[in-house]
Amino acid sequence: MKNQLGDLMQQAQKMQEKMLEAQQKLAKLEVAGESGGGLVKLVMTGKYEVKKVSLDPSLCNEGDREMLEDLVVAAINDAVHKVENENKDSMSGMTAGIPLPPGFKLPF
Repeated sequence: MKNQLGDLMQQAQKMQEKMLEAQQKLAKLEVAGESGGGLVKLVMTGKYEVKKVSLDPSLCNEGDREMLEDLVVAAINDAVHKVENENKDSMSGMTAGIPLPPGFKLPF
């Protein structure tokens, strides 16, 4: 029993170290989101901070504010989904071999 507990503690410590590494890597991550076939582009960090928004000049001439707002929202959502996928990918390898309860989510 002592051996199993010791092994579990070692696995938990390794997982904690890997989680810290993954969080640091994710903080440096930048993804590009876009919509409207590239008319709206943005850059978002792994912490969901939008760093840059680029609008095609043709959008400013049309005067359709509602369409422009929809395209910006779509580009943000695109970037958010990419960050979430990066999160899932980094976490999947980290928890391999450790029996976690179904639906258990780690803190990021």
